[in-house]
Amino acid sequence: MCGIVGYLGPQDPKKMIIECLKKLEYRGYDSAGLAVLHDGKTKRIRAEGKLKFLEDKVSGEIFNGNLGIGHTRWATHGPAVEKNAHPHQVGEISIVHNGIIENYLEIKKDLIARGAEIHSDTIQNL
Repeated sequence: MCGIVGYLGPQDPKKMIIECLKKLEYRGYDSAGLAVLHDGKTKRIRAEGKLKFLEDKVSGEIFNGNLGIGHTRWATHGPAVEKNAHPHQVGEISIVHNGIIENYLEIKKDLIARGAEIHSDTIQNL
């Protein structure tokens, strides 16, 4: 179970995402993260543990974009550590998901065959 939010609008995306994640924190206590547009690029920040740790980590961060995504995680695959927190990111693409991806092994093999580097333990070893 996880909490997922997205924001697009005129207000501070960091503030909006954190406030929305607070309402969904009961859906995941293991880690939290967000990815927000900043200077035309994706800026991602993640933290192990409760949402408060992410909130503290982003308190001094400034984002000038107007969109982003956020996630609270309840670990089902891989340990509850920062590198397994969502959003996951490849280049400028950030993603979050809820639940278990049943065909993860096929997806992982295909991505590795295409030259992708996997930086998360949430996709179990081949």
